[in-house]
Amino acid sequence: MGDKKIMSIVNEDGQTEEVEVILAFEFKDNKKEYVVYTKNEKDENGNVTVYVSNVDRTNEVPSLLGIDSESEWNRIKDVLRELSNTDPAK
Repeated sequence: MGDKKIMSIVNEDGQTEEVEVILAFEFKDNKKEYVVYTKNEKDENGNVTVYVSNVDRTNEVPSLLGIDSESEWNRIKDVLRELSNTDPAK
């Protein structure tokens, strides 16, 4: 397994947190860039919680934006589904 990719984010409280990047990708047609990351938290079923944000590079420091479009979410879920179907252990 390769090295973990860590990035720092500023949360809603203004605190800096380090998170592990799972995947970064871009939709070529709309030039929107996304990052999938985790804080390695687990839910009540023992599944690791992941977060997805739109990366905004219009400023000097990139910022993470929420995703509020249902069609955008559906495309992202397709990417995640595809990723989960490709098991690197096989």
